[in-house]
Amino acid sequence: MKQFISVDDVPSVPRLVETALGYKKQPFKDKTLGENKTLGMIFLNPSLRTRLSTQVAAKNLGMEVVVFNIDKEGWQLEMNDGAIMNGNTTEHVKEAAAVMGQYFDILSIRTFPGLKDKEADYTEKYINQFIKYAGVPVVSLESATLHPLQSLTDVITIKEEWQQARRPKVVMTWAPHVKPLPQAVPNSFAEWMNAWGEADFVITHPKGYELDKKFTGSAPIEYDQDKALEGADFVYVKNWSSYEDYGKITCTDSNWMVTNEKLRGTNQAKVMHCLPVRRNVVIADEVLDGPQSIVIKEAGNRTWAAQAVLSEILKSSL
Repeated sequence: MKQFISVDDVPSVPRLVETALGYKKQPFKDKTLGENKTLGMIFLNPSLRTRLSTQVAAKNLGMEVVVFNIDKEGWQLEMNDGAIMNGNTTEHVKEAAAVMGQYFDILSIRTFPGLKDKEADYTEKYINQFIKYAGVPVVSLESATLHPLQSLTDVITIKEEWQQARRPKVVMTWAPHVKPLPQAVPNSFAEWMNAWGEADFVITHPKGYELDKKFTGSAPIEYDQDKALEGADFVYVKNWSSYEDYGKITCTDSNWMVTNEKLRGTNQAKVMHCLPVRRNVVIADEVLDGPQSIVIKEAGNRTWAAQAVLSEILKSSL
């Protein structure tokens, strides 16, 4: 694996999942793989789980880690080629990314969309400019449209939890939120579920919240949440803003919040969320604190997802 930006970079999703679960059983089995290698972690936006889990994963492989919050500690970057830099930007990404490539063996970066200009966000200019100029493998810690480390984690968690012979029914449901959020997590979850191909996957949301077909593919969409949840084995809860009416909140219906009542028609479904989660807005306390919630286990698996990805990149460079 040469980089990790989307599921398209992964030769085999099932194999990568098994690699991650192997690391969960034996975290230090490849503790010298990253010896004398350095991971650069560049943040343009806040992070808790992604930052900490990836640091632990790299340490488990023997890597050194350098964390740089470029939005607070670095120069303001110019991302446009050919720009006349007589404004607020101080350093061009051509130099910044190239210099980082001199310091790090693997460069990881986290950035969010502006949610103002769909075309600008969906061209993934920020992360693509780093890929273009860094000269070393790049790992996405979340981008404008995708969060592949989270989605790999989600597949790992479902695989680990599901012990039956039949295919599980996995439902991704929209839930309300107090502010507009990116489509990165739901885009990515849909993309990975489709690529994994070992579950019956359904998406439910209010009309007007359809995601880009590039990511959802042929996954069925059900606008009736209760109907979608019938017989579900896993319920993945996430808010996102409108893709068509880009970046806007077009529904505030609190009835979409996931409660125990909503889960009655499921097959005692396990409830998942990427975190952080707004309690009693997105998911009720009774669910998050109840026996069907696996959000903490899911978050714990972030380490093994990151470790599997980093190990595959390290092995490819041997």
